Formats: sequence, C-alpha cells, structure tokens
Amino acid sequence: MTKYCIITLAFLLTGATSAFAIDSAAIQDAAATQTNLNYVWTMLAAILVFFMQAGFALLETGFTRSKNAVNIIMKNFLDVGAGGLAFFVVGFGLMFGTTAGGWIGTDGFFLSGIEGQEQTWTWAFFLFQAVFAATAATIVSGAVAERTKFTGYLIFSIAITAVIYPIFGSWAWGSLFNGDGWLEGLGFIDFAGSTVVHSIGGWAALAGALVVGPRVGKYDDEGNPRHIPGHSLPLAALGVFILWFGWFGFNAGSTTTGNTSIALIAMNTFLAAGAGATAAMVLTWLQFGKPDAPMTLNGVLGGLVAITAGCANLTPGMAIIAGAIAGIIVVYATEGIDKFVDDPVGAIAVHGVCGAWGTLAAGLFDATNGLFGTGAFDPSIIGVQLIGIGAAFLWTFPISYALFSFISSTVGLRVNGQLEAKGLDLHEHDNRAYPEFVGTDEFIPGEV
Repeated sequence: MTKYCIITLAFLLTGATSAFAIDSAAIQDAAATQTNLNYVWTMLAAILVFFMQAGFALLETGFTRSKNAVNIIMKNFLDVGAGGLAFFVVGFGLMFGTTAGGWIGTDGFFLSGIEGQEQTWTWAFFLFQAVFAATAATIVSGAVAERTKFTGYLIFSIAITAVIYPIFGSWAWGSLFNGDGWLEGLGFIDFAGSTVVHSIGGWAALAGALVVGPRVGKYDDEGNPRHIPGHSLPLAALGVFILWFGWFGFNAGSTTTGNTSIALIAMNTFLAAGAGATAAMVLTWLQFGKPDAPMTLNGVLGGLVAITAGCANLTPGMAIIAGAIAGIIVVYATEGIDKFVDDPVGAIAVHGVCGAWGTLAAGLFDATNGLFGTGAFDPSIIGVQLIGIGAAFLWTFPISYALFSFISSTVGLRVNGQLEAKGLDLHEHDNRAYPEFVGTDEFIPGEV
C-alpha cells in the first residue's frame, strides 16, 4: 500500500512540475509577444507620423501660390532629412539623456553610451521621437512661406530640431527614456504634444513671421490685410486628410505600447477633429454667409492639435467639446493674427494658440480630477498646465526671435521684393512646379 502511495505522489508531483513548466513557458511567450507588439505598433505609428510630412507639404503648397511650390516641398524634405540628422547627433541626447537638475539631457548624443535600455528599443524609440521633432520644425515652414531664403530657413530648421524643441521636450517628457524633467515632476499633462510639439512650433513660427516680415502686397497703405489666395485648395484638402490619417499614429502611437488604451485615444482624436471642422464651418457660415473651406480645413487641424495633450485622459464627450472650441479659436485667432502678422497657412493660430488651448483642456476636462471629472476637482492641475504653457512660450519665442534676427543680419533671411514677385522656385531652386503653366499666377495690387 505504501508503494502505491509513493507512486501516486510521484505522479502528482511530476504533473504539477510539468504544469508549472508549461505555465512558465506560456508566461514567457506572452511577454515576448507583447514586447514584439510594442515594437511593431511603435514602428507603425512612427511611419504614420513620418507620412504627415506629406500632408504638411500638400497643405502648405495648396495654401500658397504656385510660384513657391518647389520651395515649400524642399523645406519639408529638409525638415525631415537635415532635421532628423540634427536630432540624432544632438537633439535626442538633450531631450532624453540623463538629466542635469531636470533641465537638460547630458548624454546619449549619436545614441551612444545609453544604459538601462535595450539597444533595439533605443532605435525604435529614437525613430518615433525623431519624426516628432521634424513635425515641430515643419510648423514653422508655412508661417514664413513665400518670402524666406532657403539657406536661412534651413539653419533654423536644424536649430529647432537640435536644440530648441529637445530642451523643452526634456522638461515635459524626459522620463520616457533616461531623463527626468522638472515640468513632468509637477504633474504636467501633455500626452502627445499639444504644447511640446505644436505650441513650440507655433511660437517659433510667430517669431519667424515677425522677423521676416509680411509678403509684398499683404497690407494696403492703411495697414489693412489683403487676402492672398493659395493656388490649390484640392492639394490643401488632401494634405489635411493625410494629416488627420497620420495623427492616429501621432496620438495613439505615443503609448509606445500595443494595448487596449489606443482605442480611446484614436476615437478621441477622430471626434475632436470632426468637432473642430464642424465648429469652424458653422462659425464662418454665420459670419460670412457661406461656409469657408480654408477655415474648415484649419478647423480640422485645430481640433487635432487641441486633443493631442488630453487624448488619453479625456472622455469622448470632452474631446468633442475641446475640438469644437478649437475650431472656433482657429477662426478668431487667424483673423486677429492676420491684422498684424502675415502667416500664409494659419500655423500660429492652429498650432500655437490651439496647442495652448488643448494643453489647458487636458487639465480642465481631465476625466478624474478635472472640472467634469469623476473625482474632486483639483484646481492645481490648471495651475501646472498654465505653467507649462507659459514656459513653452517664454523658452521658444525669445530664442527663436533672436536666432531669426541673427540669421537675418548674417546670411540673410528675406528675399527682396522683385525676387519675391518672381517666385522662390526660380530664385532659390531654378525650378518650376508647373512649367507648362508659366505666368498663371496673378499678382495682387501692390506687388513689385
């Protein structure tokens, strides 16, 4: 009898050991599958964000005149090309290296000497962040379009991707890798970059537009702005659709994790964009008697920019409200800015102003502690958001203005009136975007 008991006990122990081994292997396989999914999702999202450069190129080209289309395209390519290299050499280290006092990264330049991370994940994370840096640079392109020297613009594009964007990024996002920023330590909410990417680009665009000055003929003798129509709304509309498409990678990809959280983020992104478009259309319909197409396109972008900060912590209803308010802001901000600053594509209103609004909305409408949250409203959240918004402006605008001014006084920033009337494509690149249709651009009154 004892022998049978021993045999039975040995059998049970063997079965338990086998089951434990199977469970352990299953757990390891599940972890490996999740890791691989994280890589795949992050790479796919990075590719979607990269494709947004095509959207920016088409939007800016469509909103400007045909004689400057090649110049627009060249700037967008170099924002990614030269800007991506600058981010590799300097920017990534400043943004995500080991932080000195929560202010600036001190290592990781050329992606070298990075510890505590798997090398392959460093590659994946770098690519995702590099296309974000290029996006911040591209925002500036549209605001200074049609009158800026290519060389001067290229210098600034490299500077913003190498230094200006990364240093602020380290304050808000440094802990995503090896850093530890002071803003995120306060609890600053900016999940995918309403301020980190878009307001940084928008405030740099404001500085550039002020330094380079308005296009010839933009303002009449009394200083009233004239409307200078772009040459192709279909191109601009296609660009906005591409940007809307890529924004799903921009926002949902910021999880860098393939899990169920991306569903809410993607839905909020979709709803806010639709609300922005609808609000801008209705407002212009009421104001002008007709629904305005360019404002509606920028309403889409305003809604997308606004939801970028709070896409992970707002309910769908609050996402709609945030996007709709952004659509209204776009109209009024564009009209107000146009009286003093020549911004051909509305980049300052869309990215700078709506980026600030979206960052505030991320705290104001927070699903837990916001104004309509499930918990007690915490007003300190709003204070932190305002600190982040203010820090972005106080860092970006002065340094960008100083750099644009330095470029203007050295290598030159502005082409002269005759060359501007001729078009930057011929002067800067010796090319025409539409050689079969030479001379179709109509100059507005006051052009040289």
